[in-house]
Parts: sequence; C-alpha cells; structure tokens
Amino acid sequence: MALLNPSEPESESARQAPKRSVLWSVGFRPFYLLAGLFATLSVTIWAARFSGWLGDWVYGSDPLWHAHEMIFGYALAVIVGFLFTAGRNWTGQPTPTGASLAAIAGLWLAARVLVFTPWPLAAAAADTAFALAAAAGLAVPLWRSGNHRNYFLVALLLALGTANLAFYLAKEEILDMPVSEGLQIALDLILFIMTVMAGRVIPMFTMNAVPGAKGTRLGWLERLALGSVLLLIAADLYDAPEKIIAVIAGLAALAHAARLALWQPWLTLRRPILWILHAAYAWVPIHLALRALAALGVLPENLATHALTVGVIGSLTLGMMTRTARGHTGRSLQAGLAETACYALVQLAAVARVFVPIAAPQFYSYSVTLSGVFWVIAFALFTVTYWPILTRPRADGRPD
Repeated sequence: MALLNPSEPESESARQAPKRSVLWSVGFRPFYLLAGLFATLSVTIWAARFSGWLGDWVYGSDPLWHAHEMIFGYALAVIVGFLFTAGRNWTGQPTPTGASLAAIAGLWLAARVLVFTPWPLAAAAADTAFALAAAAGLAVPLWRSGNHRNYFLVALLLALGTANLAFYLAKEEILDMPVSEGLQIALDLILFIMTVMAGRVIPMFTMNAVPGAKGTRLGWLERLALGSVLLLIAADLYDAPEKIIAVIAGLAALAHAARLALWQPWLTLRRPILWILHAAYAWVPIHLALRALAALGVLPENLATHALTVGVIGSLTLGMMTRTARGHTGRSLQAGLAETACYALVQLAAVARVFVPIAAPQFYSYSVTLSGVFWVIAFALFTVTYWPILTRPRADGRPD
C-alpha cells in the first residue's frame, strides 16, 4: 500500500489480526467496491463500443442504456453505501449488515446482470426490489431513533426507484412517456441529494482540517440553492417550457456558485482530499449554467448532462468514497499519490467530455473516448487501491 501513505502506521492489534474479510460489516464496504468495479468495467465497455471496437455488442446502439446503468448502477450504489454508513452514525442504530446487506447487494448485482439479457422486466423487478430494500434499510434505523430530519432521504430513494421503474416500463412501451424522462428526473434527484449532503459535509470537513476556514452558510442562500433544484425537478416532471427551465437553471447556477464561494475552496489547494470535494461542487453551477444555455438552444444538452454525471457525480462520489472509507477504517484523512491521481484523472475526464467539444467540436468523438480513458484509469486505480482497505479489518484494530 505504498501508494497510499507510506509513513502511515498500523496499530499493533491490526498487524497481529488475521487478514479476514469484513466486507459485509457495514454498507460502504461492499457498495464502494461494487461501484468502483462497475464504473471501471461499464465505461470500458461503453468507450470501446463508442469507438467502434465492439460494434453494437452489449449496451446495443442505444446510449440510454449507458446512461441508465451509470445512474442506477454506479451512482445509486455509492449513495446507498454512503447512506447506510451515515445512517448508522446519525441514529446509533444498526443498518443492514451480514446476510441482509449481502442480499441487498445481490439485488443490485442481479439487476446489473439482467440488463444484458432479453428479460428487461426481470431487471426492472430486481432494480425495484433493490431500491425498496435500500429505502427500508435506511428507514428502520431512522424510525427507531426518531430521526425525522433525514426521512426525506428515504423518500428520495423511493423516488429514484420509481424513476428507474418508469424508465423500464417506457422502454417496453408499457408506460406512455418519453424514455429519457425517467433518466432526467433521476439525475435531478441525485443532484438534489448531492447538494444537500455536500452542504452538510464540505464546510464541516474544511473547517475541521484548515485553520481559519469558516465555511459560512447563509440561511436564505441555502433555501434558494436547494429550492431552485427542487423547482428544476418540478419543471422537468411537468415538462415546463424550455425558457422556464433556462430561468430556473440560471438562477440555480448563481445560487450554487455563491454557496461554494462562502465555503472558501481556495484554502484547500494543499489538501487533495478536500479540494476534490470543492472541485466536484464547482461542477454544480457549471452544469446548471450549461443546462440554461442548452434550454435556450445555445449548446447541446449532453454537455450539461455530462458536467453533472462526470463532473459532479464522478468527482463527488470518488472524493466521498476515499474520505469516508479512510475515516471508517481507522486511517488518516490524508490523500496519498493514488488518491490524488484519481482526483486529477476524474477532473480531466470531465474537462475532456464537457469543454473540449465546446472549444473544438470537430474533435468530439476523440474527446468522448479520451474522457472514457481518464475515467477508467481513475476508477481502476481506486478499485485496486481500496480493495484491501474495504475487505480487511480497520487499521486501528477497532471493530466496525
């Protein structure tokens, strides 16, 4: 593990403990590992297919399946792993472990496999069961502890499951709605989840680690930033006119840019494990500004989409997976060479996918492939580096 922190000491009890697997002891362990593997393999296949190396094999010629799997396969796996772990801390109550956690992960895995088969409704059933099980796994400890503040996260997991089911039913022409609508609503919901959680943790992490950092939060600005995303969800859900979407997205972009500025991101430049979170959040106003421009017909909408999927989701999930995995396995909250390389690569992936096509549209195909290569290397490196961290006991010898 020299790539991590060569000087990081391991406790005597950890050195003497057998290297047994604790994969099913807490939610982040299996879901971060599955997410890293899936992000690597899925985008490798997609980039190869896009480049013409695989013809129309696997995801077919429909990019909607690629979008579906990155949203409901990759992103939702990270969210569930994070919420199961955070939920235990918020409530002091257990979230799924052992056989129940393995069963929930098994539903996720079954859906990912069934997508490749001629039985899309079986995949829909597995995916829906996964969303319901994940929501229940979070709801029970929240209910037992009376933690009303976070009930909305259960509702959001159920909403994501509903959007996912709507995608499947629309794809099979059972539900009369545009297939892409389920994907757009899901992306909006994930954006809301990430802006809520980022507002809770990024200022706190910054103030805890950087002397003099304030991480100011203004009540009216918080309400405006989060409320504008909720308004955008409603506009997409009810198919509002493009000009209305442009106004909402433009206002949201300004609010989130101001929110980030109050967190003093420039103070984190010497701390990669912090700057990746701020860099990830910087893609939120970029996504929203591009969304406004796309609604006005100035730019293609897929650039705004990938500012969200690669820039926000890719960067923020990678930053949170590394930080929470290190913290919850008794390791120092410092990024080593491997983590820093992952952070830089995912930023390059976002820049290549979003800004190269704007600056040089003639190189669009090359930019998509290049972005895929950066992404794959980043998540392959994360998976290889964090495999032993996620499957072995804590470095400080304490129980999970």
